[in-house]
Amino acid sequence: MTTGSTRTTPLFCGAGGAAVGYHRAGFEVVGVDISPQPSYPFESIQGDAIELLMSAVHCQSAVPPIKSFDVIHASPPCQLFAGTYQDHTHHPDLLTPTRAALQAIGKPYVIENIATAPMPTGLLLCGATFGLPIIRHRRFEISPDPGLVPSLCPQQSHGRAVTHGPGFYPYARKRWRPNWERYVLPAVWPWMTLDEAGQAIPPAYTEHIGGLLLDVLERAA
Repeated sequence: MTTGSTRTTPLFCGAGGAAVGYHRAGFEVVGVDISPQPSYPFESIQGDAIELLMSAVHCQSAVPPIKSFDVIHASPPCQLFAGTYQDHTHHPDLLTPTRAALQAIGKPYVIENIATAPMPTGLLLCGATFGLPIIRHRRFEISPDPGLVPSLCPQQSHGRAVTHGPGFYPYARKRWRPNWERYVLPAVWPWMTLDEAGQAIPPAYTEHIGGLLLDVLERAA
């Protein structure tokens, strides 16, 4: 498997949940986020991910040069598709322009979002898949398609998951803060604060996807 020289840039990187997974899989990682991310564990750039993608589409110079990466990962904000009791319609749709830009750039890409986002063919992953004490369903649109089944989640829920049983701790439910501090953070995101983890994906997700993509890139080479 190719490792070390294969590079990815997680856009909208947050505190590094996706980035740590790609690093474990063997990628070099440079993150991008519009806000300062003091807990992010790798090299990072503070900048607007959408502007960087548009610069790459129109062949304009940008830092980092998006087209220089072997795989582009994007986790655009998901509030518009959350479907909770709150009104999220004032949030912009960043998923659609992100997908359009990545398709125009033509590099291998991964888009991550919540289970209710309009990604009907996306791979659905959950912490239960990887033996983690967390209920967090996330979809991944992957190009090129590594040939995975649509779901690796034992529960086919498309909203907030509540059916995995004891030992799994969903976000923002009941005594979630003490449970996450005791059980979830040490096992999943030990370098993050509780609030940062609330917006992050478990690294196991992208470690799994990253390993598959490295195999795809190796075969293509």
